[in-house]
Amino acid sequence: MAPVSWSQMNGDTNGDSAHKRPIRIAGASGGVYDRKRAIHDLAKNEDVDVITGDWMSECNMTLRGSDKRDNLLKATMNSGSTVAKGYEPYFLDELDYAMPWLAKNKVKVAVNAGASDVHGLAEEVKGLMRKHGVEMKVGVVDGDDVTDAVLGLYKKGEPFYNLPANKAIQDWGYEPICAQCYLGGTGIAACFEGGADIVLCGRVADASVTVGAAMWWHGWKREEFQPLAGALMIGHIIECSTYATGGYYSGFKDLAGKDLDMGYPIAAIDHKGEAVITMEQGKDGLVTPATVASQLLYEIQGPLYFNSDVTASIEDMHLKVVGENAVHVSGVKGLPPPPTTKVGITAKGGWQAEFHFYLTGLDIEEKAKMIERQTRAQMGEHVKKFSCLKFMIAGAVPEDPQSQEEATVDLRIFAQTRDPGVLSGNNFVDSDRGSFARFCIENLLQSYPGGTMAPDMRTAIGRPFFEYWVSLMPQSFVKETAHLPDGTVIEVPNPATTQEYPREQISYDTKDPVDLSSFGPTTRAPIGYVAMGRSGDKSSNCNLGLFVRNDDEWDWFRTMLSTGKLRELLGTDDVGGQIDRCEFPNIRAVHFLLKDHLDRGFNSTSSFDSLGKNACEYIRSRYIDIPNKFLERGRI
Repeated sequence: MAPVSWSQMNGDTNGDSAHKRPIRIAGASGGVYDRKRAIHDLAKNEDVDVITGDWMSECNMTLRGSDKRDNLLKATMNSGSTVAKGYEPYFLDELDYAMPWLAKNKVKVAVNAGASDVHGLAEEVKGLMRKHGVEMKVGVVDGDDVTDAVLGLYKKGEPFYNLPANKAIQDWGYEPICAQCYLGGTGIAACFEGGADIVLCGRVADASVTVGAAMWWHGWKREEFQPLAGALMIGHIIECSTYATGGYYSGFKDLAGKDLDMGYPIAAIDHKGEAVITMEQGKDGLVTPATVASQLLYEIQGPLYFNSDVTASIEDMHLKVVGENAVHVSGVKGLPPPPTTKVGITAKGGWQAEFHFYLTGLDIEEKAKMIERQTRAQMGEHVKKFSCLKFMIAGAVPEDPQSQEEATVDLRIFAQTRDPGVLSGNNFVDSDRGSFARFCIENLLQSYPGGTMAPDMRTAIGRPFFEYWVSLMPQSFVKETAHLPDGTVIEVPNPATTQEYPREQISYDTKDPVDLSSFGPTTRAPIGYVAMGRSGDKSSNCNLGLFVRNDDEWDWFRTMLSTGKLRELLGTDDVGGQIDRCEFPNIRAVHFLLKDHLDRGFNSTSSFDSLGKNACEYIRSRYIDIPNKFLERGRI
């Protein structure tokens, strides 16, 4: 069927959005491995209109995208046409036994589980409908695969400056093989408007499923930026499921052990784009300003939150308790979207492996140095073949340890190379003297006192890894389409109204700092005794948001926690990169963006903190001078 445009389909109708009740949207998944019960229980037991979920990440974007290109190449070489499955099968596991309840209670679904084969996923979903004998309609949004456009621009010299370090892709040292961009919610709204009960997407932005559902429900036009921006931030709050209801919560002790089955969040979004966040009834977890603020601060990049539909200005957001486990969210300001959208570009990085030794008792640093000396010597000239080789100690031995386990730390040898031969061998006794495992193991009998290796050698066998390059590309190169249940294909146009924004967001230390001595006597204690927070990754950027609980602590907190103070707290983890800072006074939060902090990001990082999630807890453990009157309220 010939494509039609979104404007042809949507016309000028805006519905009766000013009077329509709020749409109730549940967040059922924050990643590939979220709990299987979510969609089923929400559809069966809760009063919701749409269930959303996020199955995409930088990890499976690279993996599924690379597999797709490899299989396309194989199919071409073999004159065939079959491509291996490139969607996320875990979504089907969750959808399977939820299907009867979705149909019975007329609950719609919008998810980004299609990865690199969203149409293949659609066929599987239709198969589940036949299995359960239910009548539901499926819509599909595609256009996120921009490999051809990106490779074409790359060959013409487009620099595709990366977001973490503003480096040109030509300096990357790797050859791009595939690319996916982040789509908005407009195509999702079109599918719902066209009668879809289940909308399947590839790489839409995590919050776009919520934006699309609310856009459809309230009949918002594309230039109604104020409510769209509000829905975008509500989508951000519920996109990681129980991160908003007590998961990853630095005040987790407030749960008092009620953490075995946390409830999934539910947002009632009104015609203004404001919402009340609640959760499943009768489940563990909490919805409070602190749990919501924690997720609000997660993975943001500054005071502006960009999406290909809209830009949200979030510095003045408000969180207000309106009932038990109920928080009203408002204060978002809507601005036009940028003319660009984020794009993730994948390359094959090579192979990596790791080897672990256990070190116990005294002289840990000296023992670690001995291992490194001996291993490097054993490698000889082969050491030049490693693009990354690190010797890392995890943990520390306390004074007078009370058990052998307490006195033991892990030494991790992490290696990456583009030469698979240097990581060869199917096990550590392979006869190949050039393998990484042998370099590590052959020193064991001349090693440090108590020399003990980890018994599982599988990590020492080389496995492929990917490099991931995050940049921006003009939305004009994106060809998004919405495939309706009746076969109609709608061309989703690029936004007509956009706004150019500076590449770097505003950064500042606090205005009108106060005299810290005015808060009275202090005691040296961990900052986490009085401050909560959340951190996370976006490529190799690490964001960190910290907030205090009480209004009278805010002036002290914002004054104390400057960019310079954060560098001091980072200690030897400060890599000297750019750090941006901003404030959210209504939630008493200071936010930092540590640019290029995570050693290339999840797919290829050598860090223990591969997703940046532990950066916050590290900073919360650092000691500062805290006013006694704040400590007297009790530690978090």
